[in-house]
Amino acid sequence: MRLSKAIGIGRGDVVALVGAGGKSTAMFRLAGELTSDGWKVITTTTTMVRRDQRSEHTILEPDGKTLLEKARASLRERSHITVASELREAEGKLAGVDPLLVDDLVALPEVDAVIVEADGAKGRSLKAPAAHEPVMPASTTILVPVAAVDAVAKPLDEKAVYRPKMVAGLADLELGQPITPQTIASVLVHPEGGMKNVPPQARVIPLINKVTEGQLQSAREIAQLLLEEPRVHRVLLGSVAEQDPIEEAWGRMAVIVLAAGESRRFGSPKQLLPWGEATMLEHVVDTALESAVDETIVVLGHRAERIGKLLRNRPVRVVINQDWQGGLSTSVRAGLQALPANYEACLFLLGDQPNVTPQLIDTILKRYRRTLAPVVAPSYRGRRGNPVLFSNSLFPELLTMEGDQGGREVIRRHQDEMETVEAEQEDLFLDIDTVADYEGAR
Repeated sequence: MRLSKAIGIGRGDVVALVGAGGKSTAMFRLAGELTSDGWKVITTTTTMVRRDQRSEHTILEPDGKTLLEKARASLRERSHITVASELREAEGKLAGVDPLLVDDLVALPEVDAVIVEADGAKGRSLKAPAAHEPVMPASTTILVPVAAVDAVAKPLDEKAVYRPKMVAGLADLELGQPITPQTIASVLVHPEGGMKNVPPQARVIPLINKVTEGQLQSAREIAQLLLEEPRVHRVLLGSVAEQDPIEEAWGRMAVIVLAAGESRRFGSPKQLLPWGEATMLEHVVDTALESAVDETIVVLGHRAERIGKLLRNRPVRVVINQDWQGGLSTSVRAGLQALPANYEACLFLLGDQPNVTPQLIDTILKRYRRTLAPVVAPSYRGRRGNPVLFSNSLFPELLTMEGDQGGREVIRRHQDEMETVEAEQEDLFLDIDTVADYEGAR
C-alpha cells in the first residue's frame, strides 16, 4: 500500500514526522508519491536534516519573506522542492526553518502539502525528544511518530536508542534491558515522547518502520498497544524504503450484530433458538467476541428486554432500536450512531447467521488492513455473502438508507472499489429464515 493512502493525506495538510527509524526516508517517499499524483509539495525541517537529492530543487534562504517568494516561483516550474535556512557543509545537513514559516508555506496557492521533519535521531531506531524538541508547526494536521521495529529485543542502550536514559524514564525500563513492543508503544504515545507538543487538531498516525516478515507479529503487537491511546487515529506497519511501503494499516474496528427483528417468517424469535449449548444470538455474539475486533455492539429491538438478558455477562454494548419495525436500515443506523467517533470501520454481522466463524471475520479484517478498501465482503465461487465490512468513509451513506435495504445499495455504488475474501465453504453464509432452514442446519 502507498504511504500517502495509508496516511490519508489531503490537500492543505501539514505532515510532521518525529521520532526515529526512518523519518527522512518516509518524508521523501511521501513527497514522491504525491508529486506522481500531480501535487505540489514542499519538504522541510524545523531542526536539522541530512541533505537529500530526491527533491527537484533546494532553496537555501535565511530570510522568511524572501524564501516564500522563491518557493512560489520555484513551484510554478516544479512539483517538489525542499526549503531550508542554510546548508551546514561540515555536517552535511540542512538547517531548518522557523515553524511559523511552515504556516505561511502551506498557505501559498501553489502548495498542496508540506512535509516537515520536526526532530532528529542520529540514525537510531528509537528516541526520546530533548527539551527543545520537537519543533512543531502550529499548522500541523497530521503527526507521524516514527520508530523502527528492529529495536525490539535489543538492549536499551546508545547503539539502538537516541537518549536511552530518557527513553528508560518514559518506558519505565532499566538501561540495558531488552526493548519490547510495550517499550516502543509507551514512548510513541507518551506526552513527553512521540506525542509531545502535538497540536489539538492533528491526527496522530504512528509509523512502525523496517517491518520484515519475521518482525510483523511484534509490529502488530505495537499497533494494538498504540490503539489503546484515544488520540491515535491509525497505526502504519511497513518499510518505507521498499517499493510497496505499507504492509498493514491498523485502526479500531467493531462488529455490529443486527438482531432487532421479530422473525415474522419464522414465527418466533430466532435470537432465542437453541444452538449448541446456547441460543443462536449468544452463539453469534460469541463468534464476534472471539474475533480480533475492538468492540462488539448488539442492536436489539423486538422483545429487547427479554433477549438482552442473555448478554448481561458478556463484554458487549447493547443498543435498543426503538424503530426496529422500520426495517434493517434502522438497526444499521442505531449501530453506527453508537459507534465511537475514533473507529474507522465496522463489520455488520446478522443475528441469524450462526455459521460465520471468528476466522472469517479476521480474514475480512486482515484484507481491510492491507487495502483500506471502503467495502470488504466474503464470497464463495463468485457469490457475495455476509458479514460485510464498511469503512467510515461510507458511514454517511449508510445512515441515509431506508427500509430493509441494509447496505446493499451502498455496496452496489462502490462495487468497483470492493475487496473480497474467499470463504472456505458456502454454508458460512447460511441465514436462518424458516423452520426448515433451522432444522437443516442443526
